[in-house]
Amino acid sequence: MSILTKSSVHGSLAEPLWTKNFLLVLISNFATYIGFYMLLPTLPIYIKNISGKESLSGLAMGVFLISAVLIRPFAGRTLDRHGRRGIYLLGLAIFMLCSLVFTWVQGLFIFLLFRFIQGFGWGYCNTAAGTVAADAIPKSRLGEGMGYFGLAMSAAMGIAPALSLFIIEKYHFSVLFLGSTFAILVSLLAAVLISYRKVDHNPSAAKSMLIEKRALRPSLVAFFITLVYSSVLSFLALYGAQRGISGIGIFFTVYAVTITLSRPILGRLADQRGFDIVVIPGLVIVTLTMVLFFLAQSLTMFIAAAIVFGIGFGAVQPSLQALSVLNVPPDRRGAAVGTYFTVFDIGVGLGSVLWGVVAQAVGYRMMYLLNVIPAVLALAFYLAFSRQSQVGESIYQAQKF
Repeated sequence: MSILTKSSVHGSLAEPLWTKNFLLVLISNFATYIGFYMLLPTLPIYIKNISGKESLSGLAMGVFLISAVLIRPFAGRTLDRHGRRGIYLLGLAIFMLCSLVFTWVQGLFIFLLFRFIQGFGWGYCNTAAGTVAADAIPKSRLGEGMGYFGLAMSAAMGIAPALSLFIIEKYHFSVLFLGSTFAILVSLLAAVLISYRKVDHNPSAAKSMLIEKRALRPSLVAFFITLVYSSVLSFLALYGAQRGISGIGIFFTVYAVTITLSRPILGRLADQRGFDIVVIPGLVIVTLTMVLFFLAQSLTMFIAAAIVFGIGFGAVQPSLQALSVLNVPPDRRGAAVGTYFTVFDIGVGLGSVLWGVVAQAVGYRMMYLLNVIPAVLALAFYLAFSRQSQVGESIYQAQKF
């Protein structure tokens, strides 16, 4: 029986999930994503305003992702060698201070420099948050717990972009930057109150690899599905405008609501029946969503696609994140989370560039149809890994994934 198909443990639901630590990491992660998503849709506008060049607007995300990807593997190893608290708080402090500095920055070069530094903060705090969450969640409820943990991202996506666009329309960018700073301050205060797991010092850790091999398989599947996700995040609004669809922004609201409602249910199902029963249909649903985008000619069809995509991505992403740490010992969890999110960031960054080139060549409509390819590859790799992992009756007795 595959390690991905059976995850039942007697009395598993008796293990408490809603502990003080878990609640605090949820609050901290939600506030962090509010600060993150307040900047994501608005910094391209800010760069266009200060540089006068629309072609440079993508630099805000580009330099941020470069530094985040560079630091994540080192952040993971540091979390395992020196503990969680210092890295988490340091990352949040760097992110917060950079948001505050943005209120005084004059000139594109200085702004991009601090955005690059902010990426280091994001790489630290985001990797640490995933590791602290894995520490706080009982192993028998990892799917459910990661489902709730992932709600921070989806709920913030439904709130922060609209809030930030309202702020820059009614007020000024300095108010936006102060708002992001305040959100990260709330996250920092919650993070201070967490009781962190003590990491046993392992003498071999000093020579341990930056990448956790046991996290590579789910991370590779995540890479392909993140390529698909990047096309939705980066180009759906432009596609909707090209199709003459007004009010396309409601797609992201419906998507956020759907993923918020579905993730905890799907996470619990994964714990009770195994990850295959959630991930395989989820990957199929994501694939079908790309076909829906290709066929969409009305706002109603885009809303239907938002519901379908929310269920599919809500099933796949937290399950893959849970699988990346499932059979990893505590002294390698940081490396596992760092591995997963490094691949995640690479998928988002590479996808944004790749699909931009494809869309310019064949148009957005055909681009979404071509997104079927990485979605199918994700399913193929997942099925292959599932078959290779038949090592016992229970995932908790597995020696590797």
